[in-house]
Amino acid sequence: MLIFIENAPRAYAWGSRDALPELLGTAPTGEPQAELWLGAHPGAPATLAKATPVQHTLIDLIEADPERYGVDGGQLPFLLKILAIGGPLSLQVHPNRAQAEAGYAREEAAGVPRDARERNYGDRNHKPELLVALSEVSALSGFRDLSDARADLRALAAAAPAGAGRDALAAAAARCTGRPERARTEFLSWALRGGDEAGAAVRAIHTAVRAGDGAWIEAHRLAALRDLTVSYPGDPGVLVSLLLHLVRLAPGEAIYLGARQLHAYLGGLAVEVMAASDNVLRAGLTPKHIDADELLRVTDTAELIEPRQTARRVRRGLVAWEPPAPDFKLLRAKLCIPGDQENGAGEILVDDADRAESVVLEAPHPLVLVVTAGRVRVERPSDGEVASVRRGQSLYISSGEPIELSGAGDAFVATVGDGWD
Repeated sequence: MLIFIENAPRAYAWGSRDALPELLGTAPTGEPQAELWLGAHPGAPATLAKATPVQHTLIDLIEADPERYGVDGGQLPFLLKILAIGGPLSLQVHPNRAQAEAGYAREEAAGVPRDARERNYGDRNHKPELLVALSEVSALSGFRDLSDARADLRALAAAAPAGAGRDALAAAAARCTGRPERARTEFLSWALRGGDEAGAAVRAIHTAVRAGDGAWIEAHRLAALRDLTVSYPGDPGVLVSLLLHLVRLAPGEAIYLGARQLHAYLGGLAVEVMAASDNVLRAGLTPKHIDADELLRVTDTAELIEPRQTARRVRRGLVAWEPPAPDFKLLRAKLCIPGDQENGAGEILVDDADRAESVVLEAPHPLVLVVTAGRVRVERPSDGEVASVRRGQSLYISSGEPIELSGAGDAFVATVGDGWD
């Protein structure tokens, strides 16, 4: 079946005030709107639209007929989101499955309430994630070469006024030597414990990035540091950010972060798909709880050579991101109507060699679809079902015979990965 689904955006402080309303075609509320969840996660399950007067969630639908609507008789192993990032998210890491199972069991045995501020594990699942940019997106993602972090810390020390702050930054740079994984672990421990020296180093960064033209550090890094020190003055996450890749994604580019990879998204509009979990351990850039000991146990401090994830061209009009996580994959269909120059919303959709009049998608497992530009016709010929999905609308598509997409627009489709068993 083709079932329209919807959800209320989640109003986190880092959200944009206008990006999600503009995408969804709704009026801004004046409050930040950060995330739209399109899945069956119990934290914010999508609801069925255009159904019955009584509201039903996607969880209810799957529980009512798990063989028809679920994945292998259970709930969805993935969660699709739209992120509208108006300011930096917290620096965070997600556990692998073994860590999540052990952490959840430990907190349950200790009687930590599931809604407690100090609770780290709300479920037993891992949380790898893939993000595809809809606008330009900036992100801190995975550890970079330690020598690059050391060079930036030395440049910041040289730009800082003489005194305790400059000395602290020089000491921070000196920590970025030796065996990289051990050095990163010790640096994280030093920064997150919040001692006087780490505090002085953060304050010195705040001063240094506001002095002069900043030619001594790469412009994108400088801009990010300026934003971070304004949003989170005195936060140790400012120091930690210097250990990480700073990635700028153009629309259509993606990054993949496996479990245990430290990261933070800084700005932009994006589609994200992940394993169905909400386990988060934070390392800074947040007023929320930070458990330094658990974070250090969970984080992989090896260098991430390349955070970007390249899409595979399936056929004209269709690409797929297939990271090494069986829980999910993400497809993007780019569609046009021959002869049309616009999609009705002023967006040019032709003159693109990768657009197609239609694409066919197999559906051995359920699909979650969201249209991010134009209008897309979704048809399952075997059942005679048709849905016209405009920008900002979403569909839940039960497993079964293939579906065909046509029209003039862009659609993202999430489903389980090819390695799912």
